Amino acid sequence: MVPAFPHGRGVSIRKPKAAARGARCLRLQCPPPCVCSWVQPIVTASLPLPGLTAHLDKLVYHHGGPSLPPGQPHAFVYFITIRNASDRTVTLLGRKWVIAHADGASLVVEGDKIVGETPRLAPGEQFSYNSYHVTGCDARVHGSFHGVDEHGAHMHVVLPPFELVLPQTRC
Repeated sequence: MVPAFPHGRGVSIRKPKAAARGARCLRLQCPPPCVCSWVQPIVTASLPLPGLTAHLDKLVYHHGGPSLPPGQPHAFVYFITIRNASDRTVTLLGRKWVIAHADGASLVVEGDKIVGETPRLAPGEQFSYNSYHVTGCDARVHGSFHGVDEHGAHMHVVLPPFELVLPQTRC
């Protein structure tokens, strides 16, 4: 339900305790008789874009080293390529990853940009990058990249899940 407010914007109500859990909520600044004080912005749904693909090119394992935390001595460097075989130019704006560790812990990594960039891919172009994750045990990774096409339509591409498997599991 989208209530009508004096300021004329449509918003959905979100309880204040949701903000404490880290949800993206905004404080509504409106004159009385506005009855709510916390709202969640309405987000346009994104759709997969046929022809836009993402895949893991390579996964490299490293153990130990002075730069790794003692409880997470295992580093996995991943190399990913996003290819645009669609008929539209796309701009990638961010990503969301979920990393489920074998010990039951989960980590959600979500944010703007991809390694500090907002790649613009015309039809036939690709964007490749590498990054890493440190862990203390095996994990399963899945995620997606989101952006807009040349017409402003919101789109996303899913990266197929992949496994971070230690040579010897220590969980």
